[in-house]
Amino acid sequence: MARERPPGRGCGALPGCLLGAALLLGLRLCVELRRAGSGAPARSAPPGPVPRPPAPHLPPAPGPPRGASRRQVTYVRRGRRTREPSCCAAPKGPRWQIQLQPWASPAQSLDEEAWRFLRYISTTQIACDHMSTDSLATDSSPANKPWLVCLDDRFGLAHQIRSKQCRLYSLGLGSDDTRFEVSMANDGCEVHRFDPSVKSAHILESERLWYHRLSIDWRDPHPALAAQKPYSNTRKLGSILNEFGHHKIDVLKADLESAEWKVLENLILEDVLEQIGQLIFEIHLHWPGFEVSGSDSSVVRFWYSLLKELEQKDFRLFHSYKDLSKPQLFLKKDIFNASSCYTLSWVNTRWK
Repeated sequence: MARERPPGRGCGALPGCLLGAALLLGLRLCVELRRAGSGAPARSAPPGPVPRPPAPHLPPAPGPPRGASRRQVTYVRRGRRTREPSCCAAPKGPRWQIQLQPWASPAQSLDEEAWRFLRYISTTQIACDHMSTDSLATDSSPANKPWLVCLDDRFGLAHQIRSKQCRLYSLGLGSDDTRFEVSMANDGCEVHRFDPSVKSAHILESERLWYHRLSIDWRDPHPALAAQKPYSNTRKLGSILNEFGHHKIDVLKADLESAEWKVLENLILEDVLEQIGQLIFEIHLHWPGFEVSGSDSSVVRFWYSLLKELEQKDFRLFHSYKDLSKPQLFLKKDIFNASSCYTLSWVNTRWK
């Protein structure tokens, strides 16, 4: 006789087993579908840039906090820093030589250079209606007067003289005629006469006329020599201006006996010309001058280039005086009907 099975066992429990198996299969299918969805190919993704994963050896940079604006950062290598553009031009460096003008002709001959130079110093570049201190009172002919200043109102010197604010520097030697300096002092200029032959260091000759035992050179003494002679009487003009505390010279008169070319070169190279209102120079042509060398044609080219530098600095020749009492020599030659000595007067058209 067969034994009866207890209820819930045997075939009666089969539907429950099938239901459990179906649930497990469904859960596994869902998991597989999720995995398959996350590994889908890029072309099935929606359009747009795909973020590039960070390099494996660098951690991803932290992003900015939400709401903060993004800043662009520029990295500069050390030692290659670029200079920011400046609002103003950089200061000019010192000049060591003047700019030589082109030759007057391809032949580089003395004749061509001399004719160009003599024509240049004999042709005035600007008209001046009132010249010399005598013109303050009456008009006078300047034909026989080598030392002349321009007193036209547009250049301001006449006003400076009347207001007793004029300053004149005179460079020369003791044997020179000083009537021009005395006249300018009497008219109201503060006159400083630099003469190495003066007995005392500084002499007040009159109310407005000073004599200084100083010689103007194109170079300062060597420091070693200056230490041995602390009161050396040789200076560059720029050094004397700094020493005296003078920032402007209304008139500079110079008769330096063939040192004028190197002194003028120094004034150009050190930009001292900007502090000068009018120039009156006696130039000597019978030889090249101190420390000026080369062939005759190259010497004349150097002279011409110096005077062209004055023109480039806005100095204009208003008077030229040919001294017929001096030997008629040009570089030791009796040629070109030239005098060995001329007195030239320029006015700084930018002078204020």
